[in-house]
Amino acid sequence: MSQKQMKEAFVSNLNGTSVLEVTEGLCFPAFCVLCRGLLIIFSECLCSSHTWRTRFFIDFVILVVPLVVTLTIWSTFVLLEYLIVTIFGAGLLYQIYQRRTCHVKVPVQKIFEKFLKVNLESEHVPAISCFRVSNSIFTAIAILAVDFPLFPRRFAKAELYGTGAMDFGVGGFVFGTAMVCPEIRRRKYMEGSRFNYFAKSLYSVWPLVFLGVGRLIIIKSIGYQEHLTEYGVHWNFFFTLIVVKLITSLLLVIFPVNKSWIVAISIIVLYQLALDFTPLKRLILYGTDGSGTRVGLLNANREGIISVFGYVAIYMAGVQTGSCVLKRKSPVKDWMKVACCLLLAAASLFTSLYVVQINVEAVSRRMANLAFCIWIVASSLILLSSLLLGDIILSFAKFLIKGALVPCSWKLTQSLATNKKYSESLGAERKERSLCLITAMNESQLFFFLLSNVTTGLINLMVDTLHSSTLWALFVLHLYMFTNCLITYVLYLQDKTIKF
Repeated sequence: MSQKQMKEAFVSNLNGTSVLEVTEGLCFPAFCVLCRGLLIIFSECLCSSHTWRTRFFIDFVILVVPLVVTLTIWSTFVLLEYLIVTIFGAGLLYQIYQRRTCHVKVPVQKIFEKFLKVNLESEHVPAISCFRVSNSIFTAIAILAVDFPLFPRRFAKAELYGTGAMDFGVGGFVFGTAMVCPEIRRRKYMEGSRFNYFAKSLYSVWPLVFLGVGRLIIIKSIGYQEHLTEYGVHWNFFFTLIVVKLITSLLLVIFPVNKSWIVAISIIVLYQLALDFTPLKRLILYGTDGSGTRVGLLNANREGIISVFGYVAIYMAGVQTGSCVLKRKSPVKDWMKVACCLLLAAASLFTSLYVVQINVEAVSRRMANLAFCIWIVASSLILLSSLLLGDIILSFAKFLIKGALVPCSWKLTQSLATNKKYSESLGAERKERSLCLITAMNESQLFFFLLSNVTTGLINLMVDTLHSSTLWALFVLHLYMFTNCLITYVLYLQDKTIKF
């Protein structure tokens, strides 16, 4: 067996893990983001300024290193990690409270009452940015770590049915992209010709076409290992993004943004009915002749082409979520309600997932079926709600320290009016954002993903990943993530953000 065949076999025929274990791992970044913010506030109490190197070091150590460890050597100790991070965060919050420069002589109850009346303002919703970045970091780690023996096989992509941790990556990327789509952020598109808007959407996908074709040519020319049943012979993630973008742009021209949930439900229910009552499922699994043929464009790429329907439904669900979260909600109380509503929606979807898996069909990334879409949306909502609650706790810590600034977090104001003081605070916020790995990665998410794919390929060509020791694998993973993050960060500092 050749090295290529050995690597392909190493990531094939796996069954994933439990939904609970994946959910535990997904929510962990929210705790890391909170601890990162608390550490920045606490360190500013001791030292008034930080260089970009210090900020990058803090962000990398707290946001990236714990995820590398969680996905490898500490994969069975997630609850212990939660305990450690919770104790660390609680200790920081207590120290911040002890060193508070605002409301020094005010009882705790009164402080909470005043905090609930404060308004939270920001150019962006921090939780959405952190959601997108957390998913990017997780995906970047996993696509390389999966080639090493220290990566638990249960976290790798499931072959047919199952919920591997890596199965969340593409769905989470699509959901996160949908939450900040132009249809939500630029509502003026409704004012012009809808045909012109759709034409612009068609033109906007050309970089993805370039990336998809480029990846295909490179992979085939160097004989790089592939997981055939993931997308097919020629299809890849970029092609899925292209088709999803085109279909959803057309749908959002026809249907209002606030009705996206109806479109999402309609698409995925009809798709599941087609899987159950037509030969579609047999086509995905065995091809047109029932023997697994890969002859012809459709047979060669049947998983990638047909699963697009599921990703379109996920995208529309993300649009609905983004339109709800991005509505102006300044008071702390309102944001707490949003977080609770997201948690309730996630709980409802997880309950639905349990029912669907028993009575309809188990989760299948390969088909992107009903259960898969419910799982992706439910997991996305619980991560987003965790990040929102973490942001609220972080805002409380900022409320205690006069002038506290944390990159990629809310600004605290006393009134809804955007007065001179608020404009000045936004200026300070923009300055703080320049020293932020989260913002840098959020601004160049697709570039970071592409860079991670390129460096993953280079490492696989240079390193015998299948026979690497644990220490060597950890060193390579940390160096790989450090390099990718640093390149993205430095480009952002030089105002050379690369977007697609």
